[in-house]
Amino acid sequence: MSVITRFAPSPTGRLHVGNIRTALINWMYARAHGGQFLLRIDDTDTERSTKAFEDGIVTDLAWLGLSHDLFMRQSERFARYDAAIKELKDEGRLYPCYETPEELELKRKVQLGRGRPPVYDRAALKLTDAARADFEARGVSPHWRFLLDHEMVGWSDLVHGEISIDTASLSDPVLIRADGQPLYTLPNICDDLDFGVTHVIRGEDHITNTAVQVQLFALLGDRVPTFGHHPLMTGAGGEGLSKRLGSLSIESLRADGFEAMALNSLLARIGTSDPVEPFQSLDQLVAAFDIGRVSRSPAKFDPAELAHLNERLLHDMPYEAVRARLDEMGVGGDALFWETVRPNLAKLADAVEWWQVVSGPVAPVIEDTAFIATAADLLPNAAFGPDSWKAWTAAVKQATGRKGRDLFLPLRLALTARGHGPEMKNLLMLIGPERAHARLRGETA
Repeated sequence: MSVITRFAPSPTGRLHVGNIRTALINWMYARAHGGQFLLRIDDTDTERSTKAFEDGIVTDLAWLGLSHDLFMRQSERFARYDAAIKELKDEGRLYPCYETPEELELKRKVQLGRGRPPVYDRAALKLTDAARADFEARGVSPHWRFLLDHEMVGWSDLVHGEISIDTASLSDPVLIRADGQPLYTLPNICDDLDFGVTHVIRGEDHITNTAVQVQLFALLGDRVPTFGHHPLMTGAGGEGLSKRLGSLSIESLRADGFEAMALNSLLARIGTSDPVEPFQSLDQLVAAFDIGRVSRSPAKFDPAELAHLNERLLHDMPYEAVRARLDEMGVGGDALFWETVRPNLAKLADAVEWWQVVSGPVAPVIEDTAFIATAADLLPNAAFGPDSWKAWTAAVKQATGRKGRDLFLPLRLALTARGHGPEMKNLLMLIGPERAHARLRGETA
């Protein structure tokens, strides 16, 4: 059986790191098993879903390299969901309920006050035909609940191992709202069945839902997928991410200059027994992926860790991997330029600053004019090579008696206007004789 996993975002906002962790695990699982990855747009909420958000989802996934093999929109399948609703009604597994939200909340508070779990009491099943007719006559539209079989439902979870839930401890779930719109659960089952989804991997907040869905899979189809429920992600201190998701949207992280593979590398490894380390390609991530190493403890997302990983990734990145992107940013350097500046980069955009240093114009910083004048006299006019910096500074040292920081810092400031940065032996070659001499003369060049 070919593995098919899915990612099912709602187009009611932009994707954030929590969404992407789930998408990435599903994508890697499919690729690791030679399977397929389905992107399902859950847009049954027609009031809040927009094409712009759908396009944003596709853009974010494409930026991360998480390509899909199959694609569908739930808004195009309402006829299929209506057929499933009819089937469940015909089998007596959907029943109409007329309680208002306020009445249901009151029942819940009473049950909690008595120390009982707030499970729906199935009062609607006891309504007479006359009572239902009275509700209808008064224009009260029902919501519809799924009549659960009270039994033990168990499965072997990819992350948590053996799980068993007594459905008698659960309320019969609402599958259809009073306005006739199906809620998440029913379309979800229909889609997974029709598109052959074999593995459902999602957050552990869905564990209880899975017990309900196992019964629905058995009623509406002939198979039940394999489930895996990974722990949810928190902030570095264990706090929830809900209030911070705006700053942690994929759109904002991309705009902030983070590398896609830095984010992929972090999200693939946090919350696992594997060390967090930078990967240059998704193929490398897939080769090292094992869902069995996903921990049952919450994954902690730390933006500082992402920033550090981003630096490590750039510092190991070959020139050919960034050449086109550097060209787009107006950076005209070659492999020597890249190898010179990459140890000093936190974001790729930082290369623009160092290209400015190399190509000019730069206003030199000169505090000791006599010292710099002597250094200028000793600087060769011929093309610079790998040994030029060493030979020049040795000559300046002999002529002035300076050494260490007193020797090197004034030269760096005069040539680059910065007190720190990449190795000067390479920067000197990149700056070249003409600009170097001009800057030592105090000219902006």
